[in-house]
Amino acid sequence: MCQRLTQQSVWKRAQSVLFYYPMPDEPDIHCLFKAALEGGKACAFPRYSPADHHYVACQVYNTDRDLRLGTFGIHEPAPECPIFDRKKLDLVLVPGVGFALNGFRLGRGKGYYDRLLVELAGFKCGMAFEWQLAVEIPTESHDIRLDCILTPTHWHEVTGKAADLK
Repeated sequence: MCQRLTQQSVWKRAQSVLFYYPMPDEPDIHCLFKAALEGGKACAFPRYSPADHHYVACQVYNTDRDLRLGTFGIHEPAPECPIFDRKKLDLVLVPGVGFALNGFRLGRGKGYYDRLLVELAGFKCGMAFEWQLAVEIPTESHDIRLDCILTPTHWHEVTGKAADLK
């Protein structure tokens, strides 16, 4: 997956990337963080703000030093990591429980990630295993449509959204 993504023009053009720290049932994308730093890209991870019930993007320079176990048991930026301007994120790597080929994803059920995604103008790429793909999944009004879904074997463009960005 990592190699497939780094071959895409959307990765090559991106100056900043929002990553996620993978849970055991999500694709491991650690190698992409290193590649991004080596390529001079700004790197950010989501951090949950319990006071606001909302995620913010925070800049990270070193995953070993800058990430801590967060509210939901997921590694996220430490409080001292600066908030990254969400309008400057070019590429957003998105985890999920399930993904539909029409670009919708099934999250973990609270809509927190979708509230972050709605604020981001960057290209949104779902990161999935083949077994996480479905023709259709249930959606709600707050669900955000992705631009593509990347699996270990395919780059699935969402019809009408990503064709000119590949």
